[in-house]
Amino acid sequence: MLYINAMIFKKQGSKIQNGFILTKNGIIEKVGDMDECPKGEFNCKDLSGYAVYPGFVDAHSHIGMWEDGLDFEGDDGNEDTDPISPQLRAIDAVNPMDACFKEALDAGVTTVITGPGSANPIGGSWVAMKTLGHCVDDMVIKDSVGIKFALGENPKNVYNEKGQAPVTRMGIAALIREQLEKARRYKRDLERAKTHDCDEPEFDVKCESLIKLLNREVKALFHCHRADDIYTAIRISKEFNLDLVLVHATEGYLIAESLKGMDIISGPIICDRSKPELRNQRVSNSSKLIEHGANVAICTDHPVVPIQYNLLSCAVVIREGLTREQAINSITLAPAKICGIADKVGSIEPGKHADFVVFNKNDDIFSPFVKPALVVVYGNVVVKN
Repeated sequence: MLYINAMIFKKQGSKIQNGFILTKNGIIEKVGDMDECPKGEFNCKDLSGYAVYPGFVDAHSHIGMWEDGLDFEGDDGNEDTDPISPQLRAIDAVNPMDACFKEALDAGVTTVITGPGSANPIGGSWVAMKTLGHCVDDMVIKDSVGIKFALGENPKNVYNEKGQAPVTRMGIAALIREQLEKARRYKRDLERAKTHDCDEPEFDVKCESLIKLLNREVKALFHCHRADDIYTAIRISKEFNLDLVLVHATEGYLIAESLKGMDIISGPIICDRSKPELRNQRVSNSSKLIEHGANVAICTDHPVVPIQYNLLSCAVVIREGLTREQAINSITLAPAKICGIADKVGSIEPGKHADFVVFNKNDDIFSPFVKPALVVVYGNVVVKN
């Protein structure tokens, strides 16, 4: 498929005023100025008067885990029967038939990262997937982005109500350290068994699930709001050499100078201060963190904020100092890089998935009155307004 005569926002700092995108087998084969447009027999779509952006990426949601319009029957996000559950996999809980996937797609969100909630200090693995499809196995683009950890109020409340550990921040951190140390020893024993004449350790599903984390093959996704919890996430990650991503980092702006160069998923933006640890929430948090050199993605935390309002979340942050290019980057390439899927999505470049969102060139894409003219996934138009 050949898309021609479009303004193309390839990625932050790279824009083509009048260009083409050639796709083949769902992948971007070539992109460039119209004077370089290939000749030949192509299925061609003229996008004169339109602007093309990379498909939007929501780096932190629970889409398909808490299903729309259902109570307990559709609530599969927190296995709050065991505070340490790294063996859980989001892929086994996501229901892609949930109506919110279609709403996400209609809004131009083509890739989501979704997984367990924050009831458990260690909650399980998160999956990166398309919003187009009906079978989760066919929609997955990375089956384990990272392991979810949670600090602070949520696990404290959940397990205090059950009358079991952990009920303090000390207890949460101690349980996390204990399990990571068990996994580190288990990994060392497995490696020793390969080179020495000794038996492998007895199979431990929790430790097995953490090996990729310890090898830095997947991220440590730490749910943390308060500044002290942010520092705890950093401390534990340094102790175990984890590839840290701070999720929410609500009080990050208070310690922004300490977070330079760190990966942060900021949000939800347009929500109330629904619990004590959100009392210092500020809409300006994302822009302050970027200003101080952090790598920031903006998320909806769906269903806290419905996923189709990701652009509206960006608009509110633009009002507080984020540039428009930074805002687009925060829902395209930044989340893709943070989540380890930038080789597949996040920008309009050869070799990546042919996912993009098309708006009228004269439209303000951050306006609540505007919706995409087209949404393209794997090179095919899947939404047309």
